[in-house]
Amino acid sequence: MSLKTICVYCGSNAGARPEYTDAARRLGSRIADEGAALVYGGGNVGLMGVVADAVLTAGGEVIGVIPQQLVDWEVAHRGLTRLEVVDSMHTRKMRMFELSDAFVALPGGFGTLDEMFEMLTWRQLGLGKKPCAFLDVAGFWQPLMTMMDTMVAERFLHADQRTDLWHGEDADALFAWLRGYTPADADKWMDQKRRGQLTSLEDA
Repeated sequence: MSLKTICVYCGSNAGARPEYTDAARRLGSRIADEGAALVYGGGNVGLMGVVADAVLTAGGEVIGVIPQQLVDWEVAHRGLTRLEVVDSMHTRKMRMFELSDAFVALPGGFGTLDEMFEMLTWRQLGLGKKPCAFLDVAGFWQPLMTMMDTMVAERFLHADQRTDLWHGEDADALFAWLRGYTPADADKWMDQKRRGQLTSLEDA
């Protein structure tokens, strides 16, 4: 698939390990090397600022999307290729979706999970078919992957939706997966649901 723009969700803090900052810097450089633009939350702090600065340093393009509230808190990055200021967090997520070809999560907190899981939910419902990936650092995302496996085992998540995302530490493998991505077919489950053949999506 075409990778003209890659959205990165990540922490507005740097985290407890220097490995997190190193990974954000390497990912930013790699995005620029791939000839893709970065779409992100527009902040100048934490891993957000690190990944944006790495793209810019490598000669790449960075598009930030930030709510006015965070601009007022003086956390907006003023050195980006383009900074879009929006009225709310909800508008921010929709705009980032519109701008992006793929979504990658680095370590982060509530906001990172909220943004990535909204994209996963939209994809599950057939509202978008863009790839989602978790770039791991020092095993940060492994507990979440275990939780997803539990969701499948307990039939709250379809197995195809669990496998329709990438998780790993190797950036080469990540970009190879993104370029070759083929989405799982959520439409077939929704059609079956409408016809009353399923009691839930997890029965598919």
